[in-house]
Amino acid sequence: MERTKIKELLLAKPGQKVLAKGWVRTKRGNKEIAFIALNDGSTINNIQIVVDKSKIEDSILAKVTTGACIGVTGNLVESVGSGQAVEIQADSIEIYGECDPMRYPLQKKDTSFEYLRSVAHMRMRTNTFGAVLRIRNQMAFAIHEYFHSKGFVYLNTPIITESDCEGAGQMFQVTTLDLENIPRNKKGAIDYAKDFFGKQTSLTVSGQLEGELGATALGEIYTFGPTFRAENSNTPRHLAEFWMIEPEMAFYDIEQNMDLAEDFIKHLVKYALDNCYDDIKFLNDRYDNTLIDRLKSVIGIDFVRLEYTEGIKILEQAVADGTQFEYPVSWGVDLQSEHERYLVEKHFGKPVILTGYPKDIKAFYMKQNEDGKTVRAMDVLFPKIGEIIGGSERESSLQKLENRINELGMSRTNLEWYIDTRRFGSCPHSGFGLGFERLLLFVTGMQNIRDVIPFPRTPKNAEF
Repeated sequence: MERTKIKELLLAKPGQKVLAKGWVRTKRGNKEIAFIALNDGSTINNIQIVVDKSKIEDSILAKVTTGACIGVTGNLVESVGSGQAVEIQADSIEIYGECDPMRYPLQKKDTSFEYLRSVAHMRMRTNTFGAVLRIRNQMAFAIHEYFHSKGFVYLNTPIITESDCEGAGQMFQVTTLDLENIPRNKKGAIDYAKDFFGKQTSLTVSGQLEGELGATALGEIYTFGPTFRAENSNTPRHLAEFWMIEPEMAFYDIEQNMDLAEDFIKHLVKYALDNCYDDIKFLNDRYDNTLIDRLKSVIGIDFVRLEYTEGIKILEQAVADGTQFEYPVSWGVDLQSEHERYLVEKHFGKPVILTGYPKDIKAFYMKQNEDGKTVRAMDVLFPKIGEIIGGSERESSLQKLENRINELGMSRTNLEWYIDTRRFGSCPHSGFGLGFERLLLFVTGMQNIRDVIPFPRTPKNAEF
């Protein structure tokens, strides 16, 4: 008999013979009857298996423990209990994989997220992480669907690169050199000419620069891939390995860039509510009963568009009125999460797109405004998260781009190919980056970014 997924069984009509396979969540009962909750990962909901103990050998039932993998053949019948429409009356049970209940890492009692991170190879079997990872899957599909529907080209940008897009230098080096016997040149420096690529290379922090090349050839592109930052940060908002969605669009100015970012994220939130409601409701009921309302609140409203200078004035007034921030506020500072969340959650009560940042705190490639002090940057700020999208109109002037690179003392050795896009047929263009895990924090309501990725990579942690 062919197996039917539990998600489909729960919607099926009773009165048919079925085969279900999955992992045992719980087993309870009395001398005559056993009740098994079975889950196969296709849905947050379990299907109940009712076992007449006179039909199943004791030796088989003894192996049906929490965590065991089994197959159940039986009749799908209308459930007499509450909580489910149908259940399976078992005729036979096959044990695929036994599970020692004394050693199984996932016990019935509530366990902390910190503990579950230490058993990340097993935590996917819990209701919470099953829900999170199904939502993650749906969001990835929605991202591709959105850009495909708008005619964007999916561009695969390199993971290994010699360019530092952000200019911060916090990159993981890639090398095949013998670390016990590193070759040196005549000046005593590391001789990268003997390395695999013949030069110093690292894991990428962003696909943006290469994405701009695609935009100036294909019009509208997007990247969706892993990025890496060797930032020694242990906050609930940072990972060393994470995924980024980065569209780049020729002939878009900053206003059109903001329009796209707002429409994009509204589409994703609505898609989540339409296609992941059972999982979202579980997370809402279990951890944060404001989650669903918060998701609905960003759909059907216009995001606030606010100049950085005005935002600073609002924050300075808040301080004058008695609000205490951990980090000081003044024109020219890079806003911290606490500042961003104040604007979104306290002052406006809705998402904010902050624009017109000081040139000195933003990347070299952002288009400069006429005042010479600010750039056409934009950050989309969300409740509970802070910055969820960062982007800008890109500097299209060759002279201004070169001047900015020189001002910052950046090496042009590995940037000439990028500068060529301004030499040969330069055009106005814009783009932004959405951190996939930041999006998932908002959609799932989880509090720590390590809990929305299957295997988190953080300082001193690269297990599994």
